[in-house]
Amino acid sequence: MAYNNLKRALIGALVISASSVAFAADKKPLLSGASASMLANTCAGCHGTNGASTGPATPSIGGISAVYFEEVMLGFKNDEIKNTIMTRIAKGYTEDEIKAMAEFYAKQPFVVAKQSFDADKAKKGAKLHDKYCEKCHADGGSSADDDSGVLLGQLIPYLHYSMVDYRAGDREMTKKMKKKVNALIKKEGDAGFDALFNFYAQGKQ
Repeated sequence: MAYNNLKRALIGALVISASSVAFAADKKPLLSGASASMLANTCAGCHGTNGASTGPATPSIGGISAVYFEEVMLGFKNDEIKNTIMTRIAKGYTEDEIKAMAEFYAKQPFVVAKQSFDADKAKKGAKLHDKYCEKCHADGGSSADDDSGVLLGQLIPYLHYSMVDYRAGDREMTKKMKKKVNALIKKEGDAGFDALFNFYAQGKQ
């Protein structure tokens, strides 16, 4: 009996020790007992390991702005952004957990999606980006520092469905974005978005 009690105590100590190591790596363990990397692992099934999506319509979230990640997740959680799946998922996290995941993903590298694209459309899309999108999505849509989401290197289906949501009003555009989008639609129509998506799909400027 004494041996069994000692064995259980040693096993318990090892578990606590292992958890402490995991927490130390993330530096900020949460009240739920989960570290930031543990929480982030729950996203891997759809968004890929460390946020590198393999598609077809799920965005890569590794390397994006922590501010943008937190803003979007809270939008889902508070029913401000319509999404059948993400709305349910986001409600399962506390605001502290969302913040921890945001900081975790912001530290990961952004991995450009491997996909085919139309070179001629991409060439036109580059010009359209400079005219309509560059002010908010800097460096050809590759910058995370503008807190507007990384576009360059994302999968085309994701870009397409996101714009459908914006145009349908399921996601709210800022006044500046709405003005630019309306101007693009008036001048180029849907072909303009097609060109933009092919430019972003190439993953480089």
